[in-house]
Amino acid sequence: MARFLIVEARFYDHLNDMLVEGARAALANAGHEVDVLTVPGALEVPGAIALASESDLYDGYVAIGVVIRGETYHFEIVAGESARGIMALTMDGMAIGNGILTVENEEQALVRADPSQKDKGGEAAKAAMALLDLQTRFAA
Repeated sequence: MARFLIVEARFYDHLNDMLVEGARAALANAGHEVDVLTVPGALEVPGAIALASESDLYDGYVAIGVVIRGETYHFEIVAGESARGIMALTMDGMAIGNGILTVENEEQALVRADPSQKDKGGEAAKAAMALLDLQTRFAA
């Protein structure tokens, strides 16, 4: 059994609820413990994961959030930089599943967030568990 932290950028409550539900279910079904930490936005997710990793309380992390394209360049910055930050931590050996949706509209987000449809929260949790398994495998 491992302990995972879901770090969610809480902006779209109804979408986040579905993403967290999917992630929690996937982790619970695998027998893992789960905590949830909420941050203001997707740009804060990598920093929060980095800070939490210093505590040695968690074995893996699931990043959750929704970034919907708007009329400005801000979408590209938020989507790209949050993904870059998560990837940098992953490349440093952390087990992180990226469930931050980057979509054109709310309809796309609903399909991806819903655990009964694409279940991207659950998929992100499964990715984090797979990376944790690899960590364990290569540490031996």
